[in-house]
Amino acid sequence: MFFVFIIVVGFVFSEAMDTSVVLYFAVILSMVMSFVSYWWSDKIVLAMSDAKLVNFADNKELYRIVENLCITAGLPTPKIYLINDTAPNAFATGRDPQHAVVAVTAGLLQKLDRSELEGVIAHELSHIGNRDILLATVVTVLVGVVVLLADWFRRWTFWGGHNSRNNRDNNQFQIIIIIAAIILSILAPLFAYMMQFAISRKREFAADSDGALLTRYPEGLARALEKISQDPEPLEAANRATAHLYIASPFKGQRKAGFFAKAFMTHPPVEERVKALRGR
Repeated sequence: MFFVFIIVVGFVFSEAMDTSVVLYFAVILSMVMSFVSYWWSDKIVLAMSDAKLVNFADNKELYRIVENLCITAGLPTPKIYLINDTAPNAFATGRDPQHAVVAVTAGLLQKLDRSELEGVIAHELSHIGNRDILLATVVTVLVGVVVLLADWFRRWTFWGGHNSRNNRDNNQFQIIIIIAAIILSILAPLFAYMMQFAISRKREFAADSDGALLTRYPEGLARALEKISQDPEPLEAANRATAHLYIASPFKGQRKAGFFAKAFMTHPPVEERVKALRGR
């Protein structure tokens, strides 16, 4: 659906600009960027988060928790990374279970008990098993393509790129196409972000459910989510590009909100996730 959305956006812009190059550019760029993100997204995210590889000797308890849950889930043990940040949080990345990574913050290890930590790790392993990491990465790339196309068209319009076409053949259809393209250049990035956030929220609920089934103790994950969301320390290692990967929003202040505000959240409200885990 996202790929079709890009093709539609590229087609409208190419018609307005009187060149098919835009459409070809949109399709080729989305494919190339998806390929790059598929192979190297994990390394990019880990570098952005300043995460360091953890060996068995560094933290035996953490390693055993991950290994035991992987055996239960039927997954290969992923590489484990530590982010030196006192805010509790975690994320998973990698293109498939054979090349997966689980990263946790130092604050998560310090502030959660064992059952809560198991809930968080089970949640992240569920993301790996469900291929949510690859989905989130590809969607992020496609959103970037839509934003790039929209920005390109607005700049072209600003510099008078439509004048030559209007002078050459000023008919009603072309005027409609140009107006539609201008509107689309404004709304397309908005819709693309809303689609990305909706997918992210849906996969968080699914990972919560699968993680609870994995540990057979949903209360552990519920308490962990409450502690993470209520912790006052902001996660300095996070940014807008990586925020959707974490188990809970790394930016503080996202609490109960209306429908419109929720549409632009990368995570469902913690209250709703905890309520679902506790079956209330």
